[in-house]
Amino acid sequence: MPILTFGLFFIGLTMIVKGGDWFLDSIIWIAEKTGISYGIIGATVVSMATTLPELFVSSVASNEGFTDMAVGNALGSYICNIAFIIGICAIIKPIKVRDDYFGVKGALMFGHLSIFYFFASDGIIGYWEGKILIGLIVLFFIVNLFEYSKEIEETKKIKTKPRNNKEVLLNGSKFAIGSTFIIIGAHILVSTGVDIANIFRIPKQVVSLTLLAIGTSLPELVTALAATVKDKQNISLGNILGANILNMTAVMGISTMVSDSGLIISSQTLRLDVPIATIVALIFILSGILFKKIGRITGLILLFIYGIYMQILF
Repeated sequence: MPILTFGLFFIGLTMIVKGGDWFLDSIIWIAEKTGISYGIIGATVVSMATTLPELFVSSVASNEGFTDMAVGNALGSYICNIAFIIGICAIIKPIKVRDDYFGVKGALMFGHLSIFYFFASDGIIGYWEGKILIGLIVLFFIVNLFEYSKEIEETKKIKTKPRNNKEVLLNGSKFAIGSTFIIIGAHILVSTGVDIANIFRIPKQVVSLTLLAIGTSLPELVTALAATVKDKQNISLGNILGANILNMTAVMGISTMVSDSGLIISSQTLRLDVPIATIVALIFILSGILFKKIGRITGLILLFIYGIYMQILF
C-alpha cells in the first residue's frame, strides 16, 4: 500500500535524523576526552559508520546481480557527498579548512576515483581489480596514522578529567544507539524509496544514482548538518573525505568480490557520472587548498552542478 510505504519512509528518515544527532554528540565527547582532532575522528570513525549504508546496499545489489545499481549507488553517493552535502553546509556557514592533511586526503579521494575510472574504462571491474581497490584503503589509514602521531604529543599534555562512569555509559549508549538508528533508518529509507520509485516507474540506474545515493548519503548529510550547527565543521570535512575514499575502495571493491561476474560498467558511468564526480571533486579540493575554506559561492556552484546533473539524469 502506498500509504504504508510513505509512512515507513518518514519513520526511516526520523530514525536517521535522531540517530545522527546522538551519534555526533558521542563523537564530539570522544574527541574532547581523548584530545584527538575532530578531523581525524570525522575521517575514520564517523566516515566508516556513515558509509555502512552504501556498503550494505551496493554489496547486496551486486550479489543479486544488479551491479549497475551497486556502481550507481557508490558513485552517486560520491557526487552527492560533495555537490549536495558540502554545498548545503557551505551555504549555511562557510567551512574553514583547519586540517593540515586536507590536501593529502583530497588527493587520495581524487586519485582513487581516477584509479576506479582506469579499471572501469574497459567496461568491467574484475576480481583482482576489486582486490586492489580494497587494498588501497591502507593508504588512507597510513595518512590518518601520520596525522595522529603528529598530535599524540599534544594529546599527552592535555589534563584529562577523572572518568565519570555515568558519562561514559551515556555517550557509549548514544554512540551505539545512534549508529544503529542511522543504519536501520537508511535501510528502511532505501527499501521504501525503491518502492516509491517503482510506483512512479523511474529507471533502475537513475534510482541508484539519485534515490539510493541520496538515501544512503543521509547519514553523511545529517552528521554534516549537525556538525555545522554545533560549529564542528572539521568533522564534516573529515567525514566526506573519508566516506568518498571508502566509497571508491571498500564499497566498490567488496561489491566486485561478491559478484559472480565483476562490476559491469555502463557507458553512462564513463561518459557522465565519472566526469561529474571529477568536476565537483576538483572544485571542492582546490577551493580548500587555495582559499583554506569552502565558501558560500563554492557551495552555490556545487549545488548548481548537482541540480544540472539531476536534470540530465531525468
